[in-house]
Amino acid sequence: MQLVLVLGIVFAIVAVLFALQNNIPVAVTLAVWHFEGSLALVLLIALGLGVLITGLLSSPAVIRRQWMAARLRRRVAELERELAESQGQNRALAAEVARLSPTGTAADAIDTEEKPYVGMRALLAGEPDPRDDGTRG
Repeated sequence: MQLVLVLGIVFAIVAVLFALQNNIPVAVTLAVWHFEGSLALVLLIALGLGVLITGLLSSPAVIRRQWMAARLRRRVAELERELAESQGQNRALAAEVARLSPTGTAADAIDTEEKPYVGMRALLAGEPDPRDDGTRG
């Protein structure tokens, strides 16, 4: 985002320098509207109108993407909360099974090893995978 801002500023400086070097008086006519001024002023007005029109045309898409990203972040947080709750229930049930089993161990009742869940936020932030013991790869 900062690169876009820097490029925009550089483009604006180049446009102003170009406009200031071309300060010849010109006449602009559009239908019944007539305007006389320096070429620099006409060029700066045209540049400003172009930026304004571009901003107005692109703002709905930007707003829509921001809303969608916020909605998806809320959904990820909700799903991670639901996952944590279900994992807690699974642990409670495994403990109950272990307590009620004749051998007294949960390993007999549950034969799958539970691996820690890596959250979406951790994946996007680039945090190391807690399941990776460093022996792979």
